[in-house]
Amino acid sequence: MRIRPSASATRGGSPLPTRPPRRHPARRVLPATLALALLTPVYACRPDLGPPGAPTPWPPGAARQWRWQWQLTGPVDTTVDADVVLLDPVRVSTAETGALRRRDRRLICHVPVGTYAGTDPDAARYPAAVRGAAAGRPGTRWVDVRRWDVLRPVLADRFRLCRGKGFGAVALVDADGYAHRSGFPLGFDDQLLFNRRTAGLARSLDLSPGLVGDVDQVAALAPDFDFAVDEECVRLRRCARLLPFADAGKPVFQVEYAGDPARFCVTTVGYGFASIRKNRILDAWRVPCPTVAGPVPGTPR
Repeated sequence: MRIRPSASATRGGSPLPTRPPRRHPARRVLPATLALALLTPVYACRPDLGPPGAPTPWPPGAARQWRWQWQLTGPVDTTVDADVVLLDPVRVSTAETGALRRRDRRLICHVPVGTYAGTDPDAARYPAAVRGAAAGRPGTRWVDVRRWDVLRPVLADRFRLCRGKGFGAVALVDADGYAHRSGFPLGFDDQLLFNRRTAGLARSLDLSPGLVGDVDQVAALAPDFDFAVDEECVRLRRCARLLPFADAGKPVFQVEYAGDPARFCVTTVGYGFASIRKNRILDAWRVPCPTVAGPVPGTPR
């Protein structure tokens, strides 16, 4: 199985607008003095986030303190200053995951669940009946998520690979085929059922499930997942739609591919997200937003 960046990560995006981003509800906007202070990361006096464990726990009180990394290409940086690392389970070695675990890093496994590639070692396990339209990357196609009987054993083995390499959580990628021209008449409810089944399958294999993208279903799916991963919510002006996770004390790991962190971090930190600036190829380079020690003034406790 060759794991690939999510569909949105491979599409080009326009740069951030020159004017400051539109503010969201007032209770989420940081006071100017606090916003300026946050532009310089300060990692001293961080709380004890607890051991990773299996499946990975996410203490609600630590939702604003996570530092994270998402790397799918290039040599794996096992010394990255991050608490949470999202990796390709095929290209990373057990020696590398072991080195990260010895540093108490939480490891998230990046697994496409709604697509497959012809180059995947398990591609032959997808019969013609479940192979759909092109998914936006060369050789990649959507699958018919209504065929749980066919997809469950394939996904179970992908998840077992994650467990075997030391991951404690799994990020479900391409879990929004219903919103694309998948080649199947997938409905909103078809996708909800599949995503919930896949999250339950992950839990049955001692993996903490996380939702990547699929923002239109976040309100319905937040109770079923432990964390969210989002791309470019500032540029796309949709950060408020991820609040069901943040308001429940669940981590939101967020990435922007363009723009000045000194600008977008004010927005994402205000929402309580763990945010970074990355290259679209998702190599080791990153610029993290600062974390917040304790609740942000003006937000409900």
